[in-house]
Amino acid sequence: MFTGIIAALGKIESLHATGGDIRMTVDTQGLDLSDVKLGDSVANNGVCLTVVELAKAQLSFDVSRESLERTSLGSLSAGSEINLEKALAVGDRLGGHFVSGHVDGLGKVIARQESARSVQFRFEVPAGLERYIAEKGSICIDGTSLTVNNVSHASGEQANWFEVNIIPHTMQETIMSSYKIGTKVNLEVDLIARYLERLIPDNQTSGITRETLLNNGFIK
Repeated sequence: MFTGIIAALGKIESLHATGGDIRMTVDTQGLDLSDVKLGDSVANNGVCLTVVELAKAQLSFDVSRESLERTSLGSLSAGSEINLEKALAVGDRLGGHFVSGHVDGLGKVIARQESARSVQFRFEVPAGLERYIAEKGSICIDGTSLTVNNVSHASGEQANWFEVNIIPHTMQETIMSSYKIGTKVNLEVDLIARYLERLIPDNQTSGITRETLLNNGFIK
């Protein structure tokens, strides 16, 4: 479990094919590794990976074919910068929101514009994923916990986007400064949205219904 607060910007040192998978070695640079051991979980651009090698300031991970196909990790190369976060420890401050490190889909930057000292991004999301994204709710982009500023209220293809506003500190401390039109990003929706949907029975004859959620202000 993670919080979506990026601890350091790492850099991919090497990528080696191993039987169809990839062994990815990351130079962690400013990340504190004093409490990291083999088998620990570390989020790389929001993807939860297991430490399989540990050497000084470098961590190595085995990235499965599933992860390569379903996340942006498959498009990275040696030298690429990457967002890093160690797993949440009991007693840590929860500065973002609960993040599992399990990517729900790939988004794409479709607009970027300056907004005073901040930068406003618009992301396209895969069809069907937009239902879990709410205005002023939480979203995890490449491992970074962010607040959704705006969502599309249109229908059809035009419905699949949301916007976030990125302050200078976040631009400096994450890989978001490198985002341009067309950049693919890892998206993880809020855990609460997923579980709420599971609580709604298909026949809606008992238990929690959409009307119940609507009447109590959980959905619009």
